[in-house]
Amino acid sequence: MIPVISFIGHQDSGKTRLLVEIIPLLVERGYRVGAVKHAPHLDDVDRPNSDSEQHLAAGASRVLLRGERVSSLTWEHEDSELLGDIERLFAGCDVILAEGFKHGPWPKIEVFRRGRDLRREPLAGEIDVVAVVTSEHVAVPDGVSVISLRDREAILGLLEELIAAPA
Repeated sequence: MIPVISFIGHQDSGKTRLLVEIIPLLVERGYRVGAVKHAPHLDDVDRPNSDSEQHLAAGASRVLLRGERVSSLTWEHEDSELLGDIERLFAGCDVILAEGFKHGPWPKIEVFRRGRDLRREPLAGEIDVVAVVTSEHVAVPDGVSVISLRDREAILGLLEELIAAPA
């Protein structure tokens, strides 16, 4: 089973930015990294009566949208199929980094930034997380690590521990 590690956090907390900085560091260490982004509004992309929507409605099990530089594979699915989809679509990867999926079954690392909402607090406590990555001073439940947003080695170390942990 391919290890999946989810990065969660409030909107605009820096999840994407952190992943974009961490992925090449994992690749440099020899990992083949896959990425999954939770996109709850993706259904809006396949506009009613678009060619791809019509193909799915006609019974196609999958539709590949192929652009000049980017492709997108779409299919209808049930939520429970996510684990199987990851295993099939990311075969050959050593780790999958997921952005979002705060209620998913994987270990979660929270990226936290207060931003304009100074009352905002980490999700840790509401949601089971292994660590909070932040540049803020925060209170977290016992057993939850706090890692500086700037400490890439500590973040990579945690990821490597999670990758090596038995599923």
